[in-house]
Amino acid sequence: MTGQPRTVPSAAGSPRLDVQWGPDGLAPAIVQDSADGRVLMLGYVDREALTATLETGAVHFHSRSRGRLWRKGETSGNELRLASLALDCDGDALLLEVDPVGPTCHRGTRSCFDTPDGGAKPAEGFAWLETLWATIADRAATRPAGSYTARLLDGGVDATGRKVVEEATELLMAAKDDASAGDAGRVRPGGRAAIRAALAGEAADLLYHTLVLLAERDVSPAEVLTVLRGRHAE
Repeated sequence: MTGQPRTVPSAAGSPRLDVQWGPDGLAPAIVQDSADGRVLMLGYVDREALTATLETGAVHFHSRSRGRLWRKGETSGNELRLASLALDCDGDALLLEVDPVGPTCHRGTRSCFDTPDGGAKPAEGFAWLETLWATIADRAATRPAGSYTARLLDGGVDATGRKVVEEATELLMAAKDDASAGDAGRVRPGGRAAIRAALAGEAADLLYHTLVLLAERDVSPAEVLTVLRGRHAE
């Protein structure tokens, strides 16, 4: 796209953006779910829409059919709440990471790229693990005082390995508790939910400590995923 870069006023705490607007004063905006990276839609923004998005936190577009500012969800209530915003390398396209409220597409599907029959499988949010890994990698590089992750890493493979074994045992015990609670008549009202929450919590602990162990050994999750992909293809 062509056009002169313009500095867009931003909300407090947000960076100023030099956008290369197209000849029509617009730039494409790819909208992505912040939870798992799923692409939800493509829209177009102008200076007014981008400024409104940054100032309110609710994603606005320029409606080409109506020729005016349009807040996503202004009629349906299915808003897109801005989580982060980035420009591409040329400055002529934007990536909006959002927290969607309801389905994004007017057909009632999560994404405008889903089929109307709901053919797209629901996502589990694994993309957020990139955020967790980035934090662990930062702690490994900077070793800030008072950081639990840094303290584990300072203990080497023995400290991190012991935590993985400990958390694996606790996960097994939580899973057995959940299996024993299968008979709803033996659990107080609300008790099964607490047991399953404990199981999820122990799984989270094991996953986190496994990632810390990988960081201590300088093994990236990408290497692990390569192995999993290879096994899946067999």
